[in-house]
Amino acid sequence: MPPTTLIIRHLGLALLALFLGSGCAEMDPRLPAQTSYLGGFHSPHTHAPRVPYGHVDHVSYWAGHRVSGQPSIRISLSRQRAYFYKNGQLVGVSAISTGREGFDTKPGRFKIIQKDKEHVSSRFGDYVDRDGRIIQKEIDREVNPLPPGALYDGASMPHFMRITGGTGMHEGFLPGYPASHGCIRMPGYMAAHFFQNVAVGTPVSVEE
Repeated sequence: MPPTTLIIRHLGLALLALFLGSGCAEMDPRLPAQTSYLGGFHSPHTHAPRVPYGHVDHVSYWAGHRVSGQPSIRISLSRQRAYFYKNGQLVGVSAISTGREGFDTKPGRFKIIQKDKEHVSSRFGDYVDRDGRIIQKEIDREVNPLPPGALYDGASMPHFMRITGGTGMHEGFLPGYPASHGCIRMPGYMAAHFFQNVAVGTPVSVEE
C-alpha cells in the first residue's frame, strides 16, 4: 500500500475513534444523571438554582372557573402535587414544595382554619437594620437571637391558607423538591386560585 494511502487511512481511523469516543462520553452511565426540576436541570447531588418559582412548571393548571360545588384539597407528598376538587371533580392541579427533612409536612386530615391574603411569618424571615438593610438572612427566631439594634422582617407568605399550627398552603419558591419549613408552597397564580375557592372549613387531606 502506498505511504500516502496508509497515512490517510490511519488519519480516518483516528478521526472515527475520536467521534465515537465523544459520543460515548455523553451516554456514559457512570456520569451523574441529570434530573429535571422546576428550577432547571442539575445533578441529584447538587442544589437546583434559585430561579423564580413556576419557571419550568408544566404541571399546574386551573379549570375550575365555571365549576360549582363543595371544594376539597388532596396533597400528595410523594408526588409533590396538590389536587383541587369541587364536588369530587378534579378542577386543578398544582406543583408544590413541602417540608424538607427535619421540617416534614405531616400527613393527616385537616381543614382550612385561617385565610390571610397578605400573611407574614412570625418565625422565619430576616433581621434588618432600621433602614431595611439585611443584617442576617433567612433566620429562624427560635434558633437565631435578635442582634442588638436589629428588627425582625417576617417572610412574606401570600394567599396563606392555614391547616394546622404553623402549617399552611401559600405562594412560595419551588425548587422541584421538598424544601420548606413544613408549609405547602405553590406557584403564585395557583395559590391565588386555591385561596379564592376555599373557605374556612374546607377539608384538606395530606397523604404520603
